[in-house]
Amino acid sequence: MFELVQAGERSYYIHSPAKIGLYKASDTDVYLIDSGNDKDAGRRVRKILDENGWTLKGIINTHSNADHIGGNNYLQRQTGCKVFSNGIETAFTRRTVLEPSFLYGAYPFKELRHKFLMAEDSDAVDISDGDFPKELELIPLPGHFFDMIGIRTPDDTVFLADCLSSPAILEKYHISFIYDVQAYLDTLSMVEQLQAKLFVPAHAEACTDIRELAVCNREKVYEIADSLMTVCQTPANFEELLKAIFDRYMLTMSFEQYVLVGSTLRSYLSWLKDQGKITALIENNRLLWQTIG
Repeated sequence: MFELVQAGERSYYIHSPAKIGLYKASDTDVYLIDSGNDKDAGRRVRKILDENGWTLKGIINTHSNADHIGGNNYLQRQTGCKVFSNGIETAFTRRTVLEPSFLYGAYPFKELRHKFLMAEDSDAVDISDGDFPKELELIPLPGHFFDMIGIRTPDDTVFLADCLSSPAILEKYHISFIYDVQAYLDTLSMVEQLQAKLFVPAHAEACTDIRELAVCNREKVYEIADSLMTVCQTPANFEELLKAIFDRYMLTMSFEQYVLVGSTLRSYLSWLKDQGKITALIENNRLLWQTIG
């Protein structure tokens, strides 16, 4: 863990729970693509930078999930580097209580206010800032989170953030976090057509051909949707269908899984309702979901 791997002439990634990208802008100046999940990750990254004589000029956050911005605060305080983010992700990076608040749908109770869901705040600026390295190509990757981006470096290495999970992760957890299901499917279709010397997803092995992984992730989305429609053959409120999905996939409920899977399933329900495949109705002061047909 936390081994430095060269991906291209000027691109590297650091093995960690969510891969951290690194781009060499010069012999001494580097930019990180994400920063790891916590202060300890930041310390380990700092050690790699020092061992190579590199100066950290900035951190480019692909999105604001805690496991991608957790090292920001430490590294920014230690080096004075800038943190760059995109759109609404910038607000979530500057005020990290927004993530558990969004997931829970209200002010999060204590067991949700920890580093797994809530990193330390960092002083992020938008990628439109004049100091952003203009030679990097931004690739919009909406769906998993609000304004997630990927990065293509000049040596044709593409960092894909969280738009793809490995088959092993999908088999273990089944339900990857998705904010907007249709946007996510559109992103998969776009990514499937990309060409690059090397692709580096945050939660899958680096590869030269991304198509098979995109297909695998798409198939899982439709599988989850079919499971929800099966559960909703009989009108069910959200807690009932949440339990049914946990039981179907033999998932273990925790506070974290309740909000992550719960938020994702609500997104699936919105998508299925917009497609006219399920309907929502209110009976006896309960919101119920039911498959159409």
